[in-house]
Amino acid sequence: MPRICIFPRVESLGGVTSFRLKFEQGLRARGVDVTHDLHELSDAVLVLAGTKNLYPLWLARKRGQRIVQRLDGLNWAHRARWTGLRYTTRAIYGNWNLSFIRNYLADRVIYQSQFVEGWWQAWYGAAAIPTSVILNGVDLEQYSPAGAHERPADFYRLLVVEGSLAGGLDSGLFYAAELAERLSQKYAIELVVVGRVDANAKKKLQGRKRARIRFMDSLPREEIPFLERSSHLLFSAELNPACPNAVIEALACGLPVVGFETGALSELVQGDAGRLASHGANPWRLQRPDIPSLADAAEEVLRDNERFRRAARARAESTFGLDAMVDRYLTVLLK
Repeated sequence: MPRICIFPRVESLGGVTSFRLKFEQGLRARGVDVTHDLHELSDAVLVLAGTKNLYPLWLARKRGQRIVQRLDGLNWAHRARWTGLRYTTRAIYGNWNLSFIRNYLADRVIYQSQFVEGWWQAWYGAAAIPTSVILNGVDLEQYSPAGAHERPADFYRLLVVEGSLAGGLDSGLFYAAELAERLSQKYAIELVVVGRVDANAKKKLQGRKRARIRFMDSLPREEIPFLERSSHLLFSAELNPACPNAVIEALACGLPVVGFETGALSELVQGDAGRLASHGANPWRLQRPDIPSLADAAEEVLRDNERFRRAARARAESTFGLDAMVDRYLTVLLK
């Protein structure tokens, strides 16, 4: 029986943990053993981005275990604005750690999207090892339009799902509020935010009266499909996203997606699975985006919501099945 070491064993509300759980599910369904201990012998090690345990990783490589690094995007918000000493220090160290593993310890690299591959090449040059691009996948039965929901009939629910919208990552949350306020000029709108939000940002947003905003903080993963089926639209709040699991999960539930055309969103949201608006400025400098264009895109989806819902599900079925993703990973890990 082949054995894969997935390291580190991330436990959080973010997309990395979501990926890990889904990937482990797919491996075990294929009879592949899973460990999280770098000291155990395994056929290959899948490094989820980076780790401070560089010496055990080096020992695993020395033993002949294949090291495959799954790379997300890089930390960048600290380059655009002051995000505090702690955030900036962690961002700089994080980028160094990721690039060190890529340059000196990994045998293969898997980028989450073409956007991520181009980003890494622009900042650090092309990798000297074999690389692949594999988009994230999702369990199309767990995340499905079929099932219970409480989608309101007398107002539209705009949903934001992010692991964290805190620190240097909160600008998208304020854009979500502006989008809700603009849509509220024509429609009854409720903005629901799922994810960690700084107390100060939450206080500022709760003081805005032109749109109803409900914060749900964190939710158990098994409750997300119900909430997505109970909403009309997902706003992807992250700027320059690498390959957001929240977007793929929403599409699988038949929830159309709107956002700015930054990062990997154009690789995910295609056809009538949603609408992407031009940012209208430089997102890398956190310049103010074109909210009116975003509102126009959202309004188009709301006016014909059922058609967009069907297209969202069809997009997920054609591209984001978990089985296809796991098979592609296994090819890189074991062959």
